[in-house]
Amino acid sequence: MADGGGFTEVTSEAELRALLGPPMPRAVTKERTRLHEMDRRWLAASPFCLIATADADGNCDVSPKGDPPGFAHVIDDTTIAVPERPGNRRADGFRNVLANPHVGLIFLVPGRGETLRVNGRARLLRDAPFFDEMTVKGHRPALALLVEIEQIFFHCAKAFLRSSLWEPATWDPGALPSTAQITKSVQKVEETLEELERYYGPEYADRLYVPVPK
Repeated sequence: MADGGGFTEVTSEAELRALLGPPMPRAVTKERTRLHEMDRRWLAASPFCLIATADADGNCDVSPKGDPPGFAHVIDDTTIAVPERPGNRRADGFRNVLANPHVGLIFLVPGRGETLRVNGRARLLRDAPFFDEMTVKGHRPALALLVEIEQIFFHCAKAFLRSSLWEPATWDPGALPSTAQITKSVQKVEETLEELERYYGPEYADRLYVPVPK
């Protein structure tokens, strides 16, 4: 279907399959419902994940989470927990979970192109016996996302190979303004640019596990 802008939209799965073809057999059979030992090893090595959620109306959000490798706590073969650390307290994803428990997570290991994908249902916990095990630099989480696994599988490295994401020679962080400059440009903030530069300066990393004043 084409609209006034010249776009041709795909509107059915049959049309989608006509464009892409059927999935490779190996892509279908890789789905599992329980953690394998290899999944546990991957989670133990992963310091970063992305968590996708949606509210009751389907409005989506993706939130990054990071901590030392192994931060995702394995409870059993079908359950993991992700601790929450001090942040901006928007809680977009958490508010979504309260309305719609379906979540999707992608766990990354630096330098590896493959990712571990986990889909399931989530609950918010304010405490549990394993919270002590998720303490980092003296910070015991006040909240954790409990994920009951419904689907888990490894995703291939094509996206990372195409993007050269892990190749330092391709990195160019200086191509963009500083975080302070971006914040001052896109937000209405009271701080001056100089104050923002100090806030996002070297001491920013020292406050990663310090609760933000309410």
